[in-house]
Amino acid sequence: MVFSAAQLIRRDGVASTGMREVAAHAEAPRGSLQHYFPGGKEQLVNEAVAWAGSYAGNRVARFLAALPEPTPGGLFAAMVRQWTDEYERVGFAGGCPVAAATVDCAESTTSTREAAAAAFAAWTGPVARALADLGVPEERTTDLATLMISTLEGALLIARAEQDVRALTTAARELAPLLDAAARTR
Repeated sequence: MVFSAAQLIRRDGVASTGMREVAAHAEAPRGSLQHYFPGGKEQLVNEAVAWAGSYAGNRVARFLAALPEPTPGGLFAAMVRQWTDEYERVGFAGGCPVAAATVDCAESTTSTREAAAAAFAAWTGPVARALADLGVPEERTTDLATLMISTLEGALLIARAEQDVRALTTAARELAPLLDAAARTR
């Protein structure tokens, strides 16, 4: 149900994702929502956001392992490629569930804003550690990880608005030299 909520939130946003739709998407009895999520929709959204942050963070090691020559720019390109591949394969309907929850709830629901901040941290941490392993000085890793994630999130919004991967491919191409130069300054 948490996975289903994340999938629906990334497509429709929090406001348009109802508990009944989550149960139907998960092929779960509606009563199970009350059992597993006594805090209601807010709890479910927060758990979906936490899952998404953990998922993104766990992907970092897989992206690096798939690179023939791991570099900071190559890592960012792999992060971007996940989205360009999806958009070229199935269209532009989905975005990041953490971003969607942030847009919908940051001002109105403190627990969801906090869950989104924690999810971004769960993603930033692995990216920063990967950058350190790739030779980026420790004092720059968190800032560059934040830059990578915020650039990716912005490019996702533009790509969805334009129904084109141009913003994503531009971000990967233009940010790579900066990221790779950071590794060489060690």
